[in-house]
Amino acid sequence: MVWRRPTMKIMDYIKEEGVISDLQAIDKLSVLKELTRVLIKPYPSPLSEEIIQAVLDRERLGSTGIGEGIAIPHGQLRKLEDFMVSFGRSIKGVNFDSIDQKPTHLFFLVIGPENSEVNNLKLLSRIATILKNGSFRRQLMKAHPQRELFQLITEEDERY
Repeated sequence: MVWRRPTMKIMDYIKEEGVISDLQAIDKLSVLKELTRVLIKPYPSPLSEEIIQAVLDRERLGSTGIGEGIAIPHGQLRKLEDFMVSFGRSIKGVNFDSIDQKPTHLFFLVIGPENSEVNNLKLLSRIATILKNGSFRRQLMKAHPQRELFQLITEEDERY
């Protein structure tokens, strides 16, 4: 029998309240603010500024807009004990400096604890893997209420 390390699940770190079905953002900074707002609702507001700064610092290294309408902005904070994830969909699309120079519609914001590079990479990889599925991306674009989006993400996360 082979022992396998438990897989990181997106659903361990996202809540239905952390899903935005229609982002109103018109640029990268406003996307980050909207996604951060739902991520930290139960936490103090100074955390919001720290999250946005950590993500912007990471964006300076290169855009997290990976093409095909997808961006996975992420960062790390010393004061966090675990990961936090939010999801947003922009019907209109946002210029997120994607590598393919096309508008971005689907966003996962991932914030993790400092010095958690291995788990950070595992979680980012899992998100990228489920978003590779073109059928899944189309379903996310067609879904309407927050609950339906959350359910789709949950089901796809369970599949992998």
